[in-house]
Amino acid sequence: MAKRTWTAWPRVLAALTVAAYGTGLSVTAMLPRDDMSRSLPIAASISGSGSSAQKGAMDAWRAEFHQIHPELRVDYRANGSEAGIRDFIAGATAFAGSDVAMRPGEQALADRRCRGRVAHLPMVVGPIALAYNLPSVPDLKLSPTTVTGIFSGRITRWDAQEIAADNRGRRLPHTPIRLFHRSDDSGTTHNLTAYLKAAGRWPYEPARKWTGSGQGVAGSTGITEAVQDTTGSIGYVEYGFASNARLRTAKVRNASGHFVALSPQSATQALRGARVVGENDGPVVKLDYLTEAKGAYPIILVTYAITCSNNSDPLVRTFLRYTASDAGQSYLSLHGYAPLPDDLLTKVRARLDATR
Repeated sequence: MAKRTWTAWPRVLAALTVAAYGTGLSVTAMLPRDDMSRSLPIAASISGSGSSAQKGAMDAWRAEFHQIHPELRVDYRANGSEAGIRDFIAGATAFAGSDVAMRPGEQALADRRCRGRVAHLPMVVGPIALAYNLPSVPDLKLSPTTVTGIFSGRITRWDAQEIAADNRGRRLPHTPIRLFHRSDDSGTTHNLTAYLKAAGRWPYEPARKWTGSGQGVAGSTGITEAVQDTTGSIGYVEYGFASNARLRTAKVRNASGHFVALSPQSATQALRGARVVGENDGPVVKLDYLTEAKGAYPIILVTYAITCSNNSDPLVRTFLRYTASDAGQSYLSLHGYAPLPDDLLTKVRARLDATR
């Protein structure tokens, strides 16, 4: 029997994954029994950086992927979508995580880095929570215009008439609102402001850099800790962070007029009506923030893995095929995310098959 070399393992496992992904089969189950039990040294590794909204899903994927392929390692630094895109363009990482598609100038630089086209691969749906710390109000309801008023600095007290109108019969405290926002360039900020522009008359253009009121805090972890430690506060953060910290999250009124609680299921409902655009560079998802789908929580984002369309690195393809597999999508709701719908997954998998 020919002796295996460690450097051959990424190619072998990539080939196995091509056969297994999407079938629900574990690649480990396809390996010989002696290979499953052997403790393998790290033979190959890749790194990515970017979206902090994607961090919970990425941590889970990386841990499970390493269980399946103990000799392969994937590193990920959650330094924000903007920084992740910069890292990728500079060639410092194999892929970037982003909550928003690249701007045209970034796209051109990324294409140059790739010596071809760059691809945006949707990987997970992330609900954006309006997390708050108001012990006397356990069931806060907010309409889009009220949210806009709070985050623009126009509404400054919890018993303001706009908040009272959304919460009829609820006694609200006459205390100042402590507002927290992301200080770093953030895809979550872009998605929240895009929603507010469409649904709540936000006075600014959607942007990764915050343009409203409040106190800036770096990263999703920073927002979570700030709200957790400050009575009378509110901030926006991905649902996984809010859920893990056991923060209260506001119900948000959608375009059908219903106040909807945030959950992975209500986030998935919000994808109804979304369109897939930019097939050559995507599939990129254009969200419909005014969807009237029953039970839809309207403030969501879709996070992307950004990599080269002509990527020949077998480890990058193997890892991303795992994240888009039935297994990789199956436990996302446990971490505060919603899996991609089947029709979008089909497009992502087809794109990965063409990425070689």
